Amino acid sequence: MDFGLTEQQEALRSTVSELLAREWPESLLMAAQYDENPLPQSAWHSLSAKGLLGLTVPQLYGGAGLGFAELAVVLEEMGRSLLPGPFLATSVCALAVLGSGTAEQRKELLPRIASGELTMALALREPGGSHGAEGVELQAEPSAGGYVLNGVKTLVPSPADRLIVVAKTIDTGGPSDGLSLFVVDAGSPGVAVTRLPVMGIDRFCEVEFRDTWTPAQSLLGLANYGGPLVNRMMVWEGIGRCAELVGGAQAALDMTVEYVKERHAFGRPVGSFQAIQHHCANMLADVESARHLTQQAAWLVSNGHSDAPQVSMAQAWTAEAARKVTATAHQCHGAIGFTTELSLHLYHKRAIAGEMLLGGAAYHHERIAASWDEPRIRV
Repeated sequence: MDFGLTEQQEALRSTVSELLAREWPESLLMAAQYDENPLPQSAWHSLSAKGLLGLTVPQLYGGAGLGFAELAVVLEEMGRSLLPGPFLATSVCALAVLGSGTAEQRKELLPRIASGELTMALALREPGGSHGAEGVELQAEPSAGGYVLNGVKTLVPSPADRLIVVAKTIDTGGPSDGLSLFVVDAGSPGVAVTRLPVMGIDRFCEVEFRDTWTPAQSLLGLANYGGPLVNRMMVWEGIGRCAELVGGAQAALDMTVEYVKERHAFGRPVGSFQAIQHHCANMLADVESARHLTQQAAWLVSNGHSDAPQVSMAQAWTAEAARKVTATAHQCHGAIGFTTELSLHLYHKRAIAGEMLLGGAAYHHERIAASWDEPRIRV
């Protein structure tokens, strides 16, 4: 299987690269790390004008109607530019609404996502720290033609106008998994949003639901059978984040190679020293391996194989590779690599955060081991 970009994907990559170079220069990136909302509205509107915000939304709803593989191409370029904001989170929610939403939900939400009017995020993780649906404790009790939500979600991407909230609706005991998903307005009564003091340029928040009532029409998918949809959303988010990390690792490698060619020590470029050359070679191997695994996983997801072990392989390898590449980039830069004068520290921070958000390599290693006796998908 050839995982090289098609002509259409290469044109898309080039368009995004040129757009970000124009709308998101490094000067904006360096200033944005101190802003409450780091992504300027002008940049967000530019993404909308190019049809990128509705990339996977069907043309019927005002989108481009492309697939997950194209979304991964765009996310890699955004990761290379370290673009913050709700693009990945909203894209994941758009896929969930498209696949599991009612006709009314698709008609209401998808055109507004494609136009850039509406942002969304998955509210899954809870303070207990579990990665995945098994850690959900937030309760949803039937009440007055709807449900009342009580509980706390953490590390929710910000900003988001609507949240897809994963809740426990009944005790697991029968064939159901006891999970349901609800589309909830972030400004609803009883919803308290608190920004979290996280490192890096991305913004996350904690959301507390205090007797928050949501109508039955806000249910996304089947009540009490939400586990499979949660798993699919985790895969979409995970591989999308891998694409961002690959782009960031490539940027760190490019910055390092450029620097070691120009920085002189003992009368010659530091890039001429064998140790530095070996560092750069190892970084390149990690980046290319992560890119191949991520592209393979994106292709599998696009073709309905979200549960393939290769999807966990991509997340396990990329989580570690991005952290290793950016850390090695710091070593090659020396002391200046650890200062805020360069953007390198922001790439390293995103890599560290990304590894945690992916669940850690050990989580995916266990999933790979558990699937060892299953048939391999040949690609």
